[in-house]
Amino acid sequence: MMIEGAGGTTDDRSVVKEGYLKYTRRKTLFILGCLVTLVLLSIYTIGLGDTGLSYGEIIHYLLFPDGTWPSTLVWQVRMKAILAAVLSGAALAVAGAVMQSILRNPLASPFTLGLSNAAAFGASFAILFMNGGYIFGSTSAVAMVSSPMAVTVMAFLFAMLATGIMLLLIKATECTPETIVLAGTALSSIFSAALAFLQYVAEDTALSAIVYWQFGSLSKVSYDELTLIFLVMLPIVAYFLYKRWDLNAMEAGEDVARGLGVNVRRTRIVSLVLCAVLTAVVVSFLGVIGFIGLVGPHMVKRIVGNDSRFVLPGSMLVGALVLLLSYIVGTFGGSAVFHTVLPVGIVTSAIGGPLFIWILVRGYRKR
Repeated sequence: MMIEGAGGTTDDRSVVKEGYLKYTRRKTLFILGCLVTLVLLSIYTIGLGDTGLSYGEIIHYLLFPDGTWPSTLVWQVRMKAILAAVLSGAALAVAGAVMQSILRNPLASPFTLGLSNAAAFGASFAILFMNGGYIFGSTSAVAMVSSPMAVTVMAFLFAMLATGIMLLLIKATECTPETIVLAGTALSSIFSAALAFLQYVAEDTALSAIVYWQFGSLSKVSYDELTLIFLVMLPIVAYFLYKRWDLNAMEAGEDVARGLGVNVRRTRIVSLVLCAVLTAVVVSFLGVIGFIGLVGPHMVKRIVGNDSRFVLPGSMLVGALVLLLSYIVGTFGGSAVFHTVLPVGIVTSAIGGPLFIWILVRGYRKR
């Protein structure tokens, strides 16, 4: 029996409801699958190498740490790196996903907009000038790491400086999203040149410290710093999820978003600042980790589409998975093949570079 109504027949509404549930079910299952995979991969990562621990023992020490050597290995070595990969990968990926939505550009990410290079320059500046008064010509390796907090703070400040410059461009010129991306690329080039200058004038030990900092590494971070990253990330991600419908509207175009009542300019500026804060906190503690903000969202969008309700959490999980896999490849694969641990920044760049080229080629083929 069909009942007519203002919204159509009962059968029509049932078909629409069933179609919507099917639409969301597949995407929800993908996100749950990523979450389960991340948990299992984390446990698998703890057991890698010559630990002598079974998976049952690993789970026991995860749940009941007792201060013994196996418990210390699980929590102070493996879990610290895993949590660093999960938090930083999720933060960089969600920042990239939001940037791509508000700028409507598939190449937008914290790395391509110059924030990472700006942070690297700030850290290098601190290494040369703010470690016990040492400047050009320093030959003490200890001086290079005597003030890690100064290095972290300067990396954060210069990342925010790059963001401030972009915001000034937005306010002064009413530039388009495409222009913002180009401006970010120009800023990246400027800070890259300044960084190259610092490397050129630095002595050997200072140069090695600068280069080492640029290689994103999960071993640099402490639990206190991970807590800070989490506390910064939590409200920012909550804001992005709250604004998910606005992000969907902006993805469809500025005219559409304005027609739906979205304050496009304010949403773009606030989101860009929050993405920059999130990126700056991660990069200042872990160093430059490139392309996670580009890889994660694109992998998710290929499966769930552009709906921010699913892209945001999906990007966080995929970004965490990609960075954790990069840690596994760099740590255990690097040790097996090159007899040394490869920083995750090298591995992510090796993955992200070819993907960046593929996105460019794919974009031009669609024209």
